[in-house]
Amino acid sequence: MTSLRLTFTICLCIVLCTLTGCILVGPKYHKPAATEEPLPSSYKEIPAHYKNSEGWDIAQPRDAMLRGEWWRVFHDPDLNALEEQLNINNQNIKEFFENFMQARAIIAETNAQLYPTLTANASWTKSRTPPLNPITTILSTLEISWAPDVWGKVRNALRSAQYSAQLSAADLENEKLTEQATLATLYFQIRGQDTLQKLFNDTIVAFEKALAFNQVQFETGITDRISVVEAQNTLQNAEASATNIGVARAQFEHAIAVLLGRVASNFSIPVRTLDRSPPRIPVGVPSQLLERRPDIAAAERAMASANAQIGQAYAAYFPEFNLSSDAGFTSRHFSNLFDTNNRTWSIGPSASETIFDAGLRTATVHQFIGTYNADLAAYRQTVLTGFQQVEDALAEIRLYSKQLREQRDAEKSAQEFVTLEMGRFQTGLDPYIDVVTAQTTLLTDQQNVITVEVLQMTSAVSLVEALGGGWDVSELPTPSQVSKWPTHEESAIQQ
Repeated sequence: MTSLRLTFTICLCIVLCTLTGCILVGPKYHKPAATEEPLPSSYKEIPAHYKNSEGWDIAQPRDAMLRGEWWRVFHDPDLNALEEQLNINNQNIKEFFENFMQARAIIAETNAQLYPTLTANASWTKSRTPPLNPITTILSTLEISWAPDVWGKVRNALRSAQYSAQLSAADLENEKLTEQATLATLYFQIRGQDTLQKLFNDTIVAFEKALAFNQVQFETGITDRISVVEAQNTLQNAEASATNIGVARAQFEHAIAVLLGRVASNFSIPVRTLDRSPPRIPVGVPSQLLERRPDIAAAERAMASANAQIGQAYAAYFPEFNLSSDAGFTSRHFSNLFDTNNRTWSIGPSASETIFDAGLRTATVHQFIGTYNADLAAYRQTVLTGFQQVEDALAEIRLYSKQLREQRDAEKSAQEFVTLEMGRFQTGLDPYIDVVTAQTTLLTDQQNVITVEVLQMTSAVSLVEALGGGWDVSELPTPSQVSKWPTHEESAIQQ
């Protein structure tokens, strides 16, 4: 009889193992369309679609796309050095990396549910019930239990965990891109402030000479006191504005220190003027955007994870099976504990099925369907936002290019205005207030030129960020890769 039961149990195990490998309830995942309308063949805001967009152009679609360290396209050694420090020391990036490590650990936790649980027990008791003598009992057992994943509940959970880990990996790459782009933007803003500082320093020197000239003119009786006061006031305003420039620069510098994981008090960036123009950035075609932005990849993996959760919920409609057995030894003395006649064992399968749950399983399925539909909407919204950001950046650079050309023309006119007005003042035709007006106009136009130059550079950074930097979806780790055990360095407690 015992042999028959054992044979039946073994056969049942084989059947359940076979079923476990082929039954997976729930909907199959198919990547949905990214938008509800066809994608365009090219971006609307590229300069080729507009007249009078000279001064800046994009790389042609056939040109190689950015890869890896995208900031090197700006050919700035100082920026390269800062970006390398950021990738190592940025605390936000470290936080997202640890979130990725947590997601990988959840995969291992879920995967463990596919296998039997083995438990060892040992006990020693001594009892006495009058009028009997004391009784000693020694028990040693090895217990095995296993719930076969017949309907794929655990395997769907495993898939969901793997997709979530991929999502976390994409989030990590998106955070890297965000921090890198923020650093580049702050860097070019600092260079813009340095350029403004040089402009005001040079202007102050010129205004000091103008004040000295008017002082001499006044002392010799050629002009009156008002010219001296006007020149002095113009100089004082320029000095105040020059001082104010230091506020923004200091704040930008402190922000970069934080990005690099440095204490702001111990960090500084040497002064250097902005001496570069926006590079030619390979934009590619709109369909490539879906493969290049890590936030789009993360949104797509969220859908895949939600789809697997629907399968988990469907598995609750089917019966659950469990196989358990134990074997061991029991004796009153240690000396003969492992004798053959002291062996004990038991084995047996069990099954359970929920008959009534007041709609709990149906509600759970509906919950995860709602989660999937929400993730689908979030995915498409992410795609739409991505296209918006690319078009915004393209429009900014194109229009800033035109504005910069116009602003430089205005600067030339203002320079001529100063030269002509100074000549009229020196010949006595116009009062010095007219010279002040011309000087103020020139200074404003010069500031505007620098401002637009900085905007061009930061918009180029925004364009690179909108395009996904140098990342590609092929770099996203596969489910098998995220399922690997982390290295000792990855799992070590940080100090």
